[in-house]
Amino acid sequence: MRLQTKLIWIICSLIAFIILSLSGIFYVVITNIFEDQIGQRALKVAETLAIMPEIRKAFTEPDPSAAIQPISESVRIKTGAQYIVVGNREGIRYSHPLPDRIGKSMVGGDNGPVLAGHSIVSKATGSMGPSVRGKAPVIADDGTVIGIVSVGFLTDNIDRINDVYQNEILLVSLVGLAVGASGAVLIARSVRRSIHGLEPKEIGALYTEKKAVLESIREGVIAINRDGFITMANRFALQLMNLSENEAIMGKHIEDVLPNTRLLEVVRSGEAEFDREMLIGDHEVIVNRLPIMDMNNQLTGAVSSFRSKPELYRLAEELSQVKRFAESLRAQTHEYSNKLYVISGLIQLESYQEAVDLINREVNVHQHLIQFVMREIPDPVIGGLLIGKYNHAQELKLFFEIDPESTFADIPDHMDRSLLVTIIGNLIDNAMEAVLARQTFSESKGEVTLFLTDLGEDLIIECEDNGIGIPEDIGETIYEKGFSTKPGEHRGIGLALVVHAVHKLSGYITFHRNTAGGGTVFTVAIPKQPDLFRKEHPHGNVRTKPND
Repeated sequence: MRLQTKLIWIICSLIAFIILSLSGIFYVVITNIFEDQIGQRALKVAETLAIMPEIRKAFTEPDPSAAIQPISESVRIKTGAQYIVVGNREGIRYSHPLPDRIGKSMVGGDNGPVLAGHSIVSKATGSMGPSVRGKAPVIADDGTVIGIVSVGFLTDNIDRINDVYQNEILLVSLVGLAVGASGAVLIARSVRRSIHGLEPKEIGALYTEKKAVLESIREGVIAINRDGFITMANRFALQLMNLSENEAIMGKHIEDVLPNTRLLEVVRSGEAEFDREMLIGDHEVIVNRLPIMDMNNQLTGAVSSFRSKPELYRLAEELSQVKRFAESLRAQTHEYSNKLYVISGLIQLESYQEAVDLINREVNVHQHLIQFVMREIPDPVIGGLLIGKYNHAQELKLFFEIDPESTFADIPDHMDRSLLVTIIGNLIDNAMEAVLARQTFSESKGEVTLFLTDLGEDLIIECEDNGIGIPEDIGETIYEKGFSTKPGEHRGIGLALVVHAVHKLSGYITFHRNTAGGGTVFTVAIPKQPDLFRKEHPHGNVRTKPND
């Protein structure tokens, strides 16, 4: 049975139960009220007759029935009662709708309270059948009870009147059922539209899949309703907020969990926000915030996804490294192809000595570089990077030199090599771009010099170039993400990555302008013991101002 059919059946059954229950209760209440009204009506007629002077006087006459029977019958006809019986204390009738029963004893057995002076309403079976009757005592001038007046309405007549009410109630119930069934169909269709025609099993499967997807992605996801209360948060979001997986945050207000969030602004404005930076505890994250709309394009809440900023930088740097290695291999291939063409030409020209000299010179240069790197910079990742940058500089016709006094062997084991690669690689790339930009309007040869040292308590990285330099009015804005002095899109990333990596390693970076040959010198200092650095600099990482 499909969901829509089930909903119609359930709603119709519920409506039928409610209507039938209410109808039964209403019928019982109406019947009781009607019987009470009949009883009170009979009692009022009886009490009225009991205090009539003519009735009281008739009790003192030799033939009371002659005076009482006409009066009681006249009143009975006018009030619509089935019978009015007047009797003495012994229960002998003085009046009755059937004259042949006058002089006989009253039937019912409920005269006791009346003879004691009380008016009553009772339901009993008399000589004419079951009836609801009101009884009142006839009291003489001296206060004694001298007779009884009984006014009755037969229950058969009451039931016929109740049947009319019952039919009307049944008709109203059937109309209610029809309206309820129509409403059930409309409700079922509305529910089906709101759940996109899915069955309960399909909804359960989608919920399970959604939960699995949310828990599998490496991004924090948190959603709120339009009032700001959390409706969903995955495990990675809890980790970034330093909360345990068992901690219940559903139903809490977002500001109680993330005081600096902008999700409420997204709910108010209905506008999405992309790639915004945010601090969650000690974690730097990149956040996307989007409003949630229903089928009627009404805003119902907002959802935020955020990912660790260092992790994004690490992924970006890994991609950059792959690109750099590929460019280095291409440059090396291109450079060696040119060398092979030269050697091939020299051999064809039978200039064998020149060919040998060229081969020896190239071999010596590369052998010397490789031996120097293996001896002074034994880390294979950093060494491979420097050799690749050297080959790339050769292709660009730039002079790239690693200072002969460099040594970079004492790198602590805890230090992340990928961050060092980010710093060195980006500094060299920026230096090469600076000297290439200067060569477009200058005949001087571009030069880039790298100095590395591990002497002392810090690792020192110094990259010098004779490029176009940094304008004096710029200063430390060069470290900001997206800022660049070079034209073109997708610029201003390299130094931002360098600064981020330096801060991760608890170091600092500075630069000064090379007044002698032009260009810029960048210097990075990274402590081998970051805990000692933090004690000396309790306010965080230090980045000095540029020196002139």
